[in-house]
Formats: sequence, C-alpha cells, structure tokens
Amino acid sequence: MSEQTVRLHRVLRAPPGRVYRAFLDADALCRWLPPYGFLCRVHELDAQVGGHFRMSFRNFATGREHFFGGEYLELQPEQRIRYVDRFDDPNLPGLMNVTIRLRAVLCGTDLQIEQGGLPEAIPVEMCYLGWQESLVQLASLVEPEIAD
Repeated sequence: MSEQTVRLHRVLRAPPGRVYRAFLDADALCRWLPPYGFLCRVHELDAQVGGHFRMSFRNFATGREHFFGGEYLELQPEQRIRYVDRFDDPNLPGLMNVTIRLRAVLCGTDLQIEQGGLPEAIPVEMCYLGWQESLVQLASLVEPEIAD
C-alpha cells in the first residue's frame, strides 16, 4: 500500500449540513468534485454505511475517462465521512482511504480532508492541486445564500 497522502484544510461560509450534503448528493458531486477540465458522471451512489459508489471523470479535451468507486465506512451527519475507493485502471493500483471532517465554526464550516494510499503513479502535488480546484468549486456551490 502506498504511503502517499494529501491533507487539505478550508473554511467555508456555509453550515456543516450543506457541506455534508454536497459530499453525498450525486448531482452536487458532479458539479464540484471534478478538477478543472474534467466532467463527472455518477454511475452509482448509495450514501449509507456499507453502501457503494461508482463514478467517472472524463477529460473534456481528450475524452479519456477514468472510472473509480468505493464503499462508505462511516457517515456522521454534519461531522464526518469516511470511505475507501480505488481506480479501475490496473496502472493505478491500491486502496485509497479518505476522511472528511466537518466542524461548525462562527463563520461556517471548518473542513479537513485526508486522502491516503494514493497510487504511486499519481504525483502528490497533482492530487493536491486537483483537490484545491475541487474545493473552489465546492465553495461556489455551498456558500451562496439563495432565497427560495
């Protein structure tokens, strides 16, 4: 198993419930999770402990698609999400462990993400950059206060 790990921290101007929901809603994930230049498709999402998910990212410029999926291990509403996932590509072996921690703070949500077990073929800095891009898009989804 790879020792490569990425850790991210961000404070969002949104309540923990909204941020939590953005990690478990298929439409929301398609909107914010893919890094710049990629499109996301959710093929399966059963957001419960023991439930599975399957997604793909497609490079918009080349059309190349990467499939990945995993299992939810822990879901504590508004506090914590833990899951494992892996790529379908045999050139990207290994099981990745992801933990998302949410904590209410005065201005919104303190978000911490740890993704460990990254395949050796993926440079850590590229994964970190991809997550940074995704978190900008997450903020644009969860931070606006829009009246019904």
